[in-house]
Amino acid sequence: MVKGYIFMRRFGKWVLRVFVVLLLAALVVGLWQREQIMRLLAVNSLFSEAKIVNNFSHMNAAFLSTPVPRGDGPTAELVYGADAILPPEVDKWIVDRDVTALVVLKQGEIVHESYYKGTQPEDLRISWSVAKSYLSALIGLLLEEGAIASIDDPVTQYAPVLIGGAYDGATIRNVLNMASGVVFDEDYLDKNSDINKMGRVLALGGKMDDFAAALSETFAPPGTQWQYVSIDTHVLSMVVRGATGRTIPDLLSEKIVAPMGLEHEPYYVTDGFGTAFVLGGLNLTTRDYARMGQMFLQNGQYNGKQIVPEGWVAASTAATAPTSAGESGYGYQWWIPEDATEGEFMARGVYGQYIYINRPRGVVIATNAADRKFREEGAAEQNIATFRAIANKI
Repeated sequence: MVKGYIFMRRFGKWVLRVFVVLLLAALVVGLWQREQIMRLLAVNSLFSEAKIVNNFSHMNAAFLSTPVPRGDGPTAELVYGADAILPPEVDKWIVDRDVTALVVLKQGEIVHESYYKGTQPEDLRISWSVAKSYLSALIGLLLEEGAIASIDDPVTQYAPVLIGGAYDGATIRNVLNMASGVVFDEDYLDKNSDINKMGRVLALGGKMDDFAAALSETFAPPGTQWQYVSIDTHVLSMVVRGATGRTIPDLLSEKIVAPMGLEHEPYYVTDGFGTAFVLGGLNLTTRDYARMGQMFLQNGQYNGKQIVPEGWVAASTAATAPTSAGESGYGYQWWIPEDATEGEFMARGVYGQYIYINRPRGVVIATNAADRKFREEGAAEQNIATFRAIANKI
């Protein structure tokens, strides 16, 4: 009886010690991985109704990031013209689409600027897929400089880690056109989709290059069928980095951001290895998004310089992708509305981010939003119709 009691006491102490050791180990692991856990929690609540507006203006609070230096040159002046009277349907559109910022330029002058839902003009807002158009502009510059020989080169020529994977056989042109033929599930509402798996890689400090290289399935030969595949843009960044041996933020800073004379220093969300999340992680003010639109309206000229080659502006904003009848046109990471007039094109990101250019009307519209219903029927059509109404009215 006594022996049994002593055994139970000793056993109890042993169990307690084991429990304490395991608890301490869990705490150490928790502290060590605290940042990864916090980023994962941020991903899971990124688009929640209560947090989405704040999150979209403060992405660097939740994710790893790196600056895109604006240089030490003066800010390129944006002149304020007479306030434009906007069409009456704009008020309803702002509410329907949860707009957070709207900047309208006419002949290079700001004729309307407004901010909503507690956001401020200085907020660095997430671009989402508007960032793709910035990388396209950079590729046009590198092509002119000869760092990239031809967009008909295979992507594996510059990113050999892709040999043997889904991108083996695709050219840079194919990938620019979103016609890689690579299988990639872009359903934001499915937690097991490729786009959300990629988000978890980003949040947990993984390596985006490895994620892209691991893709192995295709649904069509390269260049034969258009399908929007966001990871295509990351592959383009692998091509750029392989061609130059430099990072995207450094290149974008030197060749586009600094020459443009932006108002505020942008930043990219990055993976755990410091690689820029080029397919959607660029953050700028809405006025600076408008500057990009004005540069493309002016055929690549801005701040007294030819920044992006005029030929590339024309080529990248032409509807050259093999889209199906009834779909919007697509160029080299730029969108062209299905019934576009000549000189009408746009950069577009999920949840309502746009840079809309209407060259015949001399109008640029930059807008940001936190539109959780951006995929509902008629949402995209309402956006484009509103942009056109503004362009035709002012």
